[in-house]
Amino acid sequence: MPRHLLPLLACGVVALSAHAAETPVRERISFNTDWRFHKLAAGTWEPGETFAQPDFDDKTWRPLRLPHDWGIEGPFRQEYPNDTGKLPWWGKAWYRKHFTLPAADAGRRIYLDVDGAMSNAQVWINGRNVGGWPYGYASWRVDLTPYVKPGGDNVLAIRLDNPEASSRWYPGGGIYRNVWLVKTAPVHVAQYGTFVTTPQVTKESATVNVEVTVDNHGPQTDVRIATDIYLLDETGRRTGTPVARKEASSPVWAPADRQAQASQALIVPNPRLWSPATPRRYVAVTTVTARGRVVDVVETPFGIRTIAFDARRGFLLNGTRLPINGVCQHHDLGALGAAINVRALERQLEILREMGVNAIRTSHNPPAPELLDLADRVGFVVVAEAFDIWGEKKNPNDYHLHYKEWHEKDLRGMIRRDRNHPSVIAWSIGNEIVEQGAREGWKVAAHLSEIARGEDRTRPTTAAFNHVGSAYNGFQNAVDVFGYNYKPQEYGKFHEHAPHVPLLGSETASTVSSRGEYFFPVSDDKSKGLANFHVSSYDLSAPPWATPPDAEFRGQDDNAFVAGEFVWTGFDYLGEPTPYNSDTTNLLNFTDPAQQQRMAQQLQDLKKIAVPSRSSYFGIVDLAGFKKDRFYIYQARWRPELPMAHLLPHWTWPERVGQVTPVHLYTSGDEAELFLNGRSLGRKKRGPRDYRLRWDDVVYQPGTLQAVTYKDGKRWAEDTVHTAGPAARLQLSADRATLRADGDDLSFVTVTIADKDGRPVPRTSNRISFTLSGPGEIVATDNGDPTSFESFQSPERKAFNGLALAIVRTRAGQAGKMVLTATADGLQSAQVTLESRDK
Repeated sequence: MPRHLLPLLACGVVALSAHAAETPVRERISFNTDWRFHKLAAGTWEPGETFAQPDFDDKTWRPLRLPHDWGIEGPFRQEYPNDTGKLPWWGKAWYRKHFTLPAADAGRRIYLDVDGAMSNAQVWINGRNVGGWPYGYASWRVDLTPYVKPGGDNVLAIRLDNPEASSRWYPGGGIYRNVWLVKTAPVHVAQYGTFVTTPQVTKESATVNVEVTVDNHGPQTDVRIATDIYLLDETGRRTGTPVARKEASSPVWAPADRQAQASQALIVPNPRLWSPATPRRYVAVTTVTARGRVVDVVETPFGIRTIAFDARRGFLLNGTRLPINGVCQHHDLGALGAAINVRALERQLEILREMGVNAIRTSHNPPAPELLDLADRVGFVVVAEAFDIWGEKKNPNDYHLHYKEWHEKDLRGMIRRDRNHPSVIAWSIGNEIVEQGAREGWKVAAHLSEIARGEDRTRPTTAAFNHVGSAYNGFQNAVDVFGYNYKPQEYGKFHEHAPHVPLLGSETASTVSSRGEYFFPVSDDKSKGLANFHVSSYDLSAPPWATPPDAEFRGQDDNAFVAGEFVWTGFDYLGEPTPYNSDTTNLLNFTDPAQQQRMAQQLQDLKKIAVPSRSSYFGIVDLAGFKKDRFYIYQARWRPELPMAHLLPHWTWPERVGQVTPVHLYTSGDEAELFLNGRSLGRKKRGPRDYRLRWDDVVYQPGTLQAVTYKDGKRWAEDTVHTAGPAARLQLSADRATLRADGDDLSFVTVTIADKDGRPVPRTSNRISFTLSGPGEIVATDNGDPTSFESFQSPERKAFNGLALAIVRTRAGQAGKMVLTATADGLQSAQVTLESRDK
C-alpha cells in the first residue's frame, strides 16, 4: 500500500531507475527479517556496549521477525499494575541483525528508518553509535552511511530501555512497528521532503502545490525538479496518463552538504474529491535530476479536498457539514499486542465502519503510518494526536522527562511524516495535560500550536481538555478547535463565552460494560451495574466523570454547533480496567456510600485472589473484536438510513422465570412493538431526545422475544431473541477464507457455542482447543473477557458468554489449504477451511 515518500513500487524491495541496467536511484527495503533478540532479566548486569560489537556471538539469542512486542508474550502476573495490562512490557533488550550490502552501494546514502520502537532506542552499526530516539511512538531515521561496509558484512544493533511507571495504559515493548533500509543517491529528496497542498478547489479545477526539499550530500550542484500527477485506483495503483505535469524547472542551486527547496503549482482539471464516502486519491511523482541524470524519484499520495471547522456549523468537508462520528483508539491490537499488523488494523476499521464510524482520534500518540494509509484508502477522517504529557508528569518515568529537549522534534516529525494524508483533519497537541490548571499553562499550548502551524497551516490545531476551567483561562484561544472531554452539559456555556471558537467532543461517554453480562435490578444510577469484576451491558454504567451514550447525544442535539464526538473507545484495549483498577484511589469514582463499601471489599479481595482485570471495559467492541450491545445504539444514531433493530438482554434466564427482566431496544426506527411468545407488551414511540426504547416491567418467561420497528409509520426492521437450549456444538466462522502467503496476513475465526438448533448459548464458558493443519499458525486466541488471564498465545481458551476467537497467520512463501479445528468436551467439534495463496 503506497504511503507518502514511498518510491514507485509498493512491494518489499522498492527500486527506481532511469534505465533498467543502471543501479536503482532509490530503494526502500523492508528490514523486518532475520533479527536476533535478547531481553535482560530484571537486575541482570549489562556488559556495557558488548552487545553492540560486530564480533559478539549472538547465536544463542532468539531469532525473530519484526514487528515484535515482547510484552504481549506475558505471562500475566497479579503483582503487575492493572493500568498497564498485567503484562511485562518494561525492561531492557537488544536486537541484532547481520546483513550484507552489495558493493554497488558504495557512494550511496544508507539510512535506517524506524516507524516505532518502545522506547529510548539507541542504534549501533558495526560497533559505532549512530543515534536513536527516546519517544516510543515517534518515527525516526539514523544515517548509517559513514560506517556501513558496501560489499561486506554489517551488524546492526538496537538497544531499548522501556522504564516502569512510564505509561498510563499498555504501551508494549520492543521494535513494534516496521523497519526499513533506505538507499539513495547523495542528492535526493529529503526524508518527508515533499508537501502537497490543494489551496484552491472547484468543480472545474484544483490547484496543487508541491513543495520539495532536496538533501545534497555531495559537491555543490544545480538540480531540476519535475512533477507528474496521476489518479490512483482503489488499490493505490496509478491509472492512465498524468492528469497534470510540470516539466523540469529552471535550475535550483543545491550547496554542498545543505538543503535546497523548490515549489511547483499544477492544475488538475475536474478533480475527484476525497471524502469518507468517496476516498479518491492522487499521487504526485517527483523526479529530481542533477548534471543531466535522474538522481531520485519519489511518490507522494494525496487527496484533493477542502476542510474547515466553523464555530456555528461544525466540521465542513468540501464545503458540506460532515458530523464527526468518531471513536478514540489506543494503538494495541488486542491479543496481538502493540506489534503492527495491517490486516488487524483493517479489520478494526471494517467493524467500526459497519457501526457508522467516520473518524478516528489517535489517542494519545502518533499513530502507525499504516493506520493513516488505511484511513486514506477506505475513508476515515483522523485527528492525529502528539502527546499525553507535556512538562508536568502523570507517571514518574513518562514523557515529561523528555519534553523539554524533544517536544519540538517529536511534534515536527509527526506533522512532516503525516501532513500529506488527506484523512488527517487536525493536529492534537495534547490530551488532558496537567498544565490545564496552571496560570500560564495556555502559553505552552500556544507554543505547540505555533510549531504545528509552522509545519502545516492547512489544518487546525486542537487539544483534549477535561477541566471546565480550560474553556475560560486562555486555552480556548491557544488552539484553533477546542476539544472538550466529557462535558456535554458545558457545550452551551462554552459557545456563549467563545462564539468564535469551533467546539468538538474530543472524548465522550466512557460508558463501561462487559459483553453479554447483565445484572439486576437495572438502575439508571451510573455507579451501579457492577458485580463479579464485570459491568452490566445495559449501557447505563459509567465513572463519575462520564455518561451513558444518551447524555452525549442530547448534548449534541441541543447544541448543533458541536462538530461531533470521539467516543472513548472504539475497541477495548489492554490496561486501564476502570472501575476495577488495583488501587483504592478508584473509590473516588463512586459517590454512593454503599457502592464505595462494595468496591472497598472487592479491592480487599484483590489481595487474596489473582487480580481479575487485564483490559478496559470502555470499548464499544471488546478486545477480541466482538460487538457489545453499545455497538447498536451508535449504529442506530450514525446510520439512520439503515433498517436495524437490536434487543437486549439475551433471553436465556432459567433462574429468572416470573421475575422482572427489563428489555431495551436500539433502533434507527422511531416506533416499536414488543412481543413475548406472540403476546404484545406494548407499542412505544421514541421522543425527540430518546435514544433507546425501554420496557422496564417485562416479566421473564422462556420462549421468543421479538421487536417490530416502524419508521414514519411504515414497517422498518425486526429483531428476535430466543431462549437457547443446552450447549451442543461449536460453530466456526472466518472473517476471510482466502489469504496471502506473505507471513503477515491473518484470518480471525470466531467460535460460537450453540444448541442443537444452531442458536447461540449465552453464559457458556466451555474450554475450547484449537488445532491447525497446513501452512499457517495460530498466533493468538482470545475471548473478550477483561478478567481472563489465559496466555494470548495458548491454543486453548475458555469461551466468554458463548464466544471465543482464534487468529490464524500464514507462512511466508507457503501456499496451500489450512484447516482449523475447534473441540470442546461434550460438544460437537467444528472445522473451517482457509486457503493461503501466493501473491
